[in-house]
Amino acid sequence: MIAMIEGTLIEKNENEALLMTPGGVGYRIMCSVNTLSVLPAAGESCRLHTHLNVREDAMELYGFTGKDEKDMFRRLISVSGIGAKSALAILGSMPLSDLRLAILTGDAAALSRAPGIGKKTAQRISLELKDKLTQDALSFGGEETVAFVPADASGADPVSEAILALQALGYTPQEAANALKGVKGQADTVDGLIKLALRHMAQNG
Repeated sequence: MIAMIEGTLIEKNENEALLMTPGGVGYRIMCSVNTLSVLPAAGESCRLHTHLNVREDAMELYGFTGKDEKDMFRRLISVSGIGAKSALAILGSMPLSDLRLAILTGDAAALSRAPGIGKKTAQRISLELKDKLTQDALSFGGEETVAFVPADASGADPVSEAILALQALGYTPQEAANALKGVKGQADTVDGLIKLALRHMAQNG
């Protein structure tokens, strides 16, 4: 499987980029609007994380500037009824951190802003992915984020674990702490605290 491609950007348009590798092979790579917006000018080198989508009638390569976006793409196409092109449209409809928040809080209105995504599909995306994203955050929290935990949240308690999980989702320690302070006493489990904190930030953002 092609996991990453590095080469010279030949051209890009509204939904794809053409990348020429040092070996002289050119790859047409489908990308989200967000990925295309941060690619360099034609003639400059760049690297894309890739996902090869194999269908009966075609082999399509999808590219992402970061592993996080690639992982979210794979999550989205695992949802029943969501194909690769729909997943790209969803990724391009908002920043990745906002997309995570919309899924975790069940914000169907935000998810349905993506072209071709109706309210029922948006609800299905949230239903099928919110628990997986929460568990991803809890698994990610720890070694890479522990250095940023405030001194008063260093114990292995639900609040400190929730802070780590929120940091793994892209929030600053202060944002996480403020959100959890706003929902103090409303839940006593890590999962409950995360969901309440995300809802609190969505309502007060």
